[in-house]
Amino acid sequence: MERRDFIKKTSFAAGLTLLPTLPLLANTNDVKRITILHTNDQHSRIEPFEVSSNKATSDKGGFARRATMIHKIRQEEKNVLLLDAGDVFQGTPYFNMFGGELEYKLMTKLGYDAGTLGNHEYDNGLEGLQKALPHAGFDLISSNYDFSNTILDGAFKPYKIIKKDRIKIGIFAVGVELHGLVDPRMYKETKYLDPIEIAQHYANKLRHEEKCDLVVCLSHIGYNYERSNQVSDCILARKTKDIDVIIGGHTHTFLPEPEVHQNADHKPVLVNQVGWAGLYLGRIDFNFQKGKLKGFTSYKLDEMVINEYV
Repeated sequence: MERRDFIKKTSFAAGLTLLPTLPLLANTNDVKRITILHTNDQHSRIEPFEVSSNKATSDKGGFARRATMIHKIRQEEKNVLLLDAGDVFQGTPYFNMFGGELEYKLMTKLGYDAGTLGNHEYDNGLEGLQKALPHAGFDLISSNYDFSNTILDGAFKPYKIIKKDRIKIGIFAVGVELHGLVDPRMYKETKYLDPIEIAQHYANKLRHEEKCDLVVCLSHIGYNYERSNQVSDCILARKTKDIDVIIGGHTHTFLPEPEVHQNADHKPVLVNQVGWAGLYLGRIDFNFQKGKLKGFTSYKLDEMVINEYV
């Protein structure tokens, strides 16, 4: 199927209905479901794209449709997390006018549980980001940027743990190398730490020290770079262990469904990314039986794909 058709069919509108989850996977005493909804690269797309001849984007995207779908899913599901993988800022005049304040306010209204930083969060410098942060009523996580010598020292958590229905979910986040991508005047003395080393450190901490049942990496390093050795989600998945899912951003990649990669221990890890501008809301249901992860259910187009992987 062509990308144009994919975007069209996965764009969320108020009337879109996902197929029901199989009764086998319903929340019971033995089986619990954790639903992760996720976005990336929203790029200040507050309103839908204008009506045009471009069927891929015409009257699609924006916060209102996403809010409707998120509300609907929360009415249907018991344990829902809403996460973002960065680049909330930049792309429409709303950012030029409000500097990210509106984006964070609306994400707070939608009930985001956590997000991370993309490279465009630095577009107004550290001062601009600092000014916008009080409007984010959710945790922003950053694990591989060292802000200790900047005005943002202590502003971000390196990880977060959320409990849902006795299931413990650990979340950490890695961002892209800023050198060569962002004007140094915008990030100043922020230090970039190797995302693979940092990812392994926090994955190990969350899995083995904090005893998390599900470990999530929010990534803004990009899905894959075929002509480069630059670290990407695919490389990160293969070179680390103890991560269950990498929710990505930066490359605006539309994945029809999560990819399953083999990690350094030859165990499965999911990689997913859902384009940009809110054209598609990602959803993965993780199914636990007696506290053990037993599989996932992902949604693509208008059908449900079930993959058992443990």
